[in-house]
Amino acid sequence: MASSERSALLTYRLCGGSGEEERGWERARGRAAAATPGKLPTFLGVVVPTLLSMFSVVLFLRLGFVVGHAGLYQALAMFVVAYFIIGMTVLSVCAIATNGALDAGGAYYMISRALGPEFGGSIGIMFFLANVCGSALYVLGLVEAVVDSFGIPPGQNVATGIRVLPQSYWYELLYGTVLLALCLLVCLVGASIYAKATFLIFLIVAGVLGTILVSFFATQPTAVPIHLPHFNSSEIKNGSFTGFSLATLHDNLGGGYGVDYTTGQMMSFSSVFAVMFNGCTGIMAGSNMSGDLKRPSYSIPRGTISAVLFTYLVYNLLAFLMCATCDRTLLQKDYGFLRDISIFPPLVTVGIYAATLSAAMSNLIGASRILYALARDDLFGRALTLAKKTSASGNPVMAVILSWLVVQLVLFSGKLNTIAGVVTTFFLLVYATVNLACLALEWASAPNFRPTFRYFTWHTCLLGIAGCCIMMFLISPVSASASLGFLLILLLALHYLSPSSTWGYISQALIFHQVRKYLLMLDVRKDHVKFWRPQMLLMVQNPRGSSRLIDFVNDLKKSGLYVLGHVELQDLDMLPSDPLQPQQDSWLSLVDKLNVKAFVSLTLAPSVRHGVRQLLFTSGLGGMRPNTLVLGFYDDTAPQDSLARHPAFTSAREEVPLGFPPLRAPTTPKLLSAREYVGIVADALKMLRNVLLARQLESLDKAWELRRAASPPPSIHVWPVNLLRPDSARYADTCSLFLLQMACVLNMARAWRRARLRLFLCVEAGAMPHAQEEKLRQLLKDLRIQAQIQLVPWDAVTLHWQTRRGPPGGPAEEEEEDGAVNFPTNTTQVSDEYVCAANKLVLEQSPVPAVRFLYLPRPPADTSLYPLYLHQLELLTRGLGPTVLVHGVSAVTSTQL
Repeated sequence: MASSERSALLTYRLCGGSGEEERGWERARGRAAAATPGKLPTFLGVVVPTLLSMFSVVLFLRLGFVVGHAGLYQALAMFVVAYFIIGMTVLSVCAIATNGALDAGGAYYMISRALGPEFGGSIGIMFFLANVCGSALYVLGLVEAVVDSFGIPPGQNVATGIRVLPQSYWYELLYGTVLLALCLLVCLVGASIYAKATFLIFLIVAGVLGTILVSFFATQPTAVPIHLPHFNSSEIKNGSFTGFSLATLHDNLGGGYGVDYTTGQMMSFSSVFAVMFNGCTGIMAGSNMSGDLKRPSYSIPRGTISAVLFTYLVYNLLAFLMCATCDRTLLQKDYGFLRDISIFPPLVTVGIYAATLSAAMSNLIGASRILYALARDDLFGRALTLAKKTSASGNPVMAVILSWLVVQLVLFSGKLNTIAGVVTTFFLLVYATVNLACLALEWASAPNFRPTFRYFTWHTCLLGIAGCCIMMFLISPVSASASLGFLLILLLALHYLSPSSTWGYISQALIFHQVRKYLLMLDVRKDHVKFWRPQMLLMVQNPRGSSRLIDFVNDLKKSGLYVLGHVELQDLDMLPSDPLQPQQDSWLSLVDKLNVKAFVSLTLAPSVRHGVRQLLFTSGLGGMRPNTLVLGFYDDTAPQDSLARHPAFTSAREEVPLGFPPLRAPTTPKLLSAREYVGIVADALKMLRNVLLARQLESLDKAWELRRAASPPPSIHVWPVNLLRPDSARYADTCSLFLLQMACVLNMARAWRRARLRLFLCVEAGAMPHAQEEKLRQLLKDLRIQAQIQLVPWDAVTLHWQTRRGPPGGPAEEEEEDGAVNFPTNTTQVSDEYVCAANKLVLEQSPVPAVRFLYLPRPPADTSLYPLYLHQLELLTRGLGPTVLVHGVSAVTSTQL
C-alpha cells in the first residue's frame, strides 16, 4: 500500500473480525474512556462554569446598578443586544466545536485550527488577556463585597463590630492579592478539584438565588441606610425597598443616568452596557475546558446553550423585580442592596463571595489553558517555553503561575468599573473573531466543514461580527482602536516570524474559492490587446543551472502568469508511482527561496518535445494560460551551478540540496537533439505562442549591472530587424512590435527602471535615414515607449548577403513580399560570413549593454534544415553576452485609450 493511503482515518475498524471481537473492542474502549483521569461531563464541565461565570459580579453586585441607571426599558434592551451578540457567537462556537476533535485551548484552539496560526495566535493572546482582565475584575468585585461587609466606614479610624478591615487603595490591593492567591492554590491542584469546587459553589449560588427571589416577595417595605464616601468622611442617604408598587415600577421604567459613586464618573448607556456585558462574557468558560471534557463536541453546544438561555431568563426576571420593588436611589447608590433586603443576609454575602471567587478561578484557569495551548503550539518560539511545563497529572502549573502573575499586575488598576470597559472590549473582539472563523469556514465551502450542529448560517456569523464591532466602538473607541492595533501588530509579527504549521490555513480555502469564481468570470472572448500581458512558460531542465534565467523571466512577466515547466523523461507504465510528487516540494521551495511569483508544472513524457507540447496544451486554467514560451539556448556551453552562488542560498544557515540532481557533465550527452530543440520552437509557433530564446543569461549579474555607478546608466539594446534577412527590414511587423514590447516590459520592472532602451535602426547608403528615423520616432511616441534611436550603417554586412533571385514576378520576388516572418528557403540563402558580419555589427555597438534583444526568425519549414538554422542563430549570438532572441505572433501593442 502506498504511504499516502496510510491515513489515520483508516484506523477505524471499517471491516473488522467476528462479532465477539467487535464487542471486546467496544468494551476495551469503554474501559479506556472510564480510566481517563480528570475528564468532566457536560454539566460539571460546561454548564456549571458557564453559569457561575455569567452570574458572578453582575448578578449580585451590578444588576441593580444597571437597572438603576438605565431603567427597565433600556436594561431589557441591553440584555437583548448583549444576548443577541453572544447568541450569534454561541451558534458559531457550537458549529466549530462539532466539526472535529477539540483539544485544550477552547476558543484559541478553535480559531487557530480554523483561521491558521496568524489569526489563532494573535486572538489567543487577546483571549488570554481578556480572561486575565476578567479574573482581575472578579477579584476586585469580591474585594468590593468584602470591604462593603467588613470594612471600616469612610471617615472612621476605629473598628466597630465586624467592620474591622481598613479601607484604602493599598489595603484593597492586599485583599485582592490574598484572594487571588486562594484562586491560585485551587487552580494548581488541577481541573478535577476545580470542577468539584465549582459544583459546590454552584449549589451555594443556586440557594442564594432562590433566597433572593423569595425575598422580593417576603420582605416588608423598609428604608435602607446607605453610607456614601464624601471627601474624607461619609454621608448617609436612605434608599427604599417599597415592595411591589406600580409607582416604583413607573419611576424606574425610564433612564436616569447619574454619577457612579465608586469612580465619580458620569454614567451613560455605553458605560453601563460595558459593565453589564461582563455578565455575558462567561459563555467561553465551558469551551476553555475543552481539553478536560470527556466529549467536547457533544458537551460544549448543549451545555453552553442551556446556560445562556437560563441566565437570560434570570436576568430579565430579576431586572423586573428590582424595578418593581426598589427606588432608584437604592439601586444606584448601594451595589450590595440584595443583602440588605434579603430574608437571610449572611447567605447572600456567602453567595456573592462564592460566585465571584468561582468566576475569578474560572477565568484564571481559562487563561492558563490558553497560555499552555499557545506555548505548546510554539507560535512565539522560546518566549512561552516556560508555560509548557506540566505536573505529573498533566496540569499546566507554570501556565497557571504565569497567568496569576499577569492578573496580579492588572489588580493595580484598583476599581472594578475601571477595567470593565477593557474586559468587554477584549471579549467582544474575541467573539467577533470566533464569528469570523465560522463565517470563513462557511464561505470557503470546504467539503470537510460539516458540523453536526446545523443551527447557524453565514448570516448569523455576519450579524455576530457586526454586533460585536459596533458595540466595541460604542463602549470605548479608544480601547477598541488600541485593541485592533495590537491585534494587527500580533498578526504581522506571527505572519513573518512564526513557523509554518500543518493545521490548514483558511486563507488558502478562501483564496481557492475566490480564484475559482474569478477564473470562471475571466472570459477569453473578451480579451483585448490594450490589456495584453506576457504569460510565461519557462522550460527548466535543472534549476541548478538556471537560477538567473528564472529571475530574469520573473522581471519580464509584468504581473502576468509565470509557470516553471519541467519534463521528466520516464514512462509511468514502468513505474510503481508518480515520480513527480516527491519533486513538487523541492520546486515550490525553490520558488520561495528565489522569491519569484511563479507556478510549477511538471510532466512525464517519452521526449522533451512531447513534454513541452503537453505543458503548452495543459498549463494554466481558463483565461490564464501561457502565451509565451521561454527556452534556454541550445549550445555546447558547460552548465554552471549558479544556484549554489545565489544570494538566497549563500547564508550560513541554508543548505543547497533542495532535492535537485547534479548538473550534466560536459561529456554527458544532452537529453534532446538540435533537431528536437528547433522542433519545439516550431511547435510553439504553430500553436500561436510567442517564443523567447535566452542565451548566456546565467552570466547576467543583475545586481552588479543595475547598482553600479550611474555614469553611464545600464542599457538595453534592441534590434527589431531580422538580421538574417536584411532585404526585409521592416519595423512595424508583428514580431518587431512584440520585441519592442518585451524590451519595454523589462524596462518597466522595478529593478530595471534605471536602464535605458537603445533602439538600433539599420540604414543603407542611398536611403533616407532621417525620414526612417522620424517614422520610427513617431511609432515609439504612439506606443508610449521611451527609447534612444541610434542609426547604424550596415552596408558592410549586406555585402555578404547572397540571394538566388529569379526573374521579376518569380518565386523569389513573391517570397520577398511575404515579409520577414515566413521564409522556407531563407536559411539556405544566408552564408556564415554574413552572419558573422551581423554578429560583429551588434557586438561593436557600445557601451556594452546589460542585455540585448534580437529578432528571432521563424524556423524553416524543411525539418532537414533545422541544424543549419540553429547553427546560424549560434553564430549570430556568439560572444554577445546576455541575449534574448524574440519571435512574436501576438498583437501586443495598442495606440488606443
